[in-house]
Amino acid sequence: MKRLFCLAALTAVILGAGSMAQAAGVEFSVGQTTDSTQTYRLGLQSNWDKSWLQSDVGRLTGYWNGAYTYWAGDKSPSNHSLSFSPVFVYEFSGASIKPYIEAGIGVALFAHTEVEDNKLGSAFLFEDRIGVGLRFAGGHEVGIRATHYSNAGLRTPNEGIESYALHYTMPL
Repeated sequence: MKRLFCLAALTAVILGAGSMAQAAGVEFSVGQTTDSTQTYRLGLQSNWDKSWLQSDVGRLTGYWNGAYTYWAGDKSPSNHSLSFSPVFVYEFSGASIKPYIEAGIGVALFAHTEVEDNKLGSAFLFEDRIGVGLRFAGGHEVGIRATHYSNAGLRTPNEGIESYALHYTMPL
């Protein structure tokens, strides 16, 4: 399993290098699961150069997100995951502060198939997210996010796990 995880990590870095080479920001996140496992996330964000539904209210846009998450469990051994997601963002209009909402569905690869007492069923999982936040002039962001991981019923068991986090994105 360690070899598979290392191979997947290397593949993700190689494949993501092209799309993340012009990363727009570095994401730092601290969160917690419902069973008190701490999560620490470090990611790269690459903004899409597209806007849809632009109006006086706001616009729809998005970004690619690649991240590493460390799961620090008290009840069980720690875990590690790599994830990659397209994320849609509705950014409301504002002069120096722009509120936003975001949602995305991506994929994740975990080092172990168990976090806390949750049996994930497989190392390959889907990552669903929803969040809200503020974008400041200069590109800085702060927000809160709920992220759910599960294998979507492809294997049993499929107990899944959620993380609720506070994040900060710093522009590059």
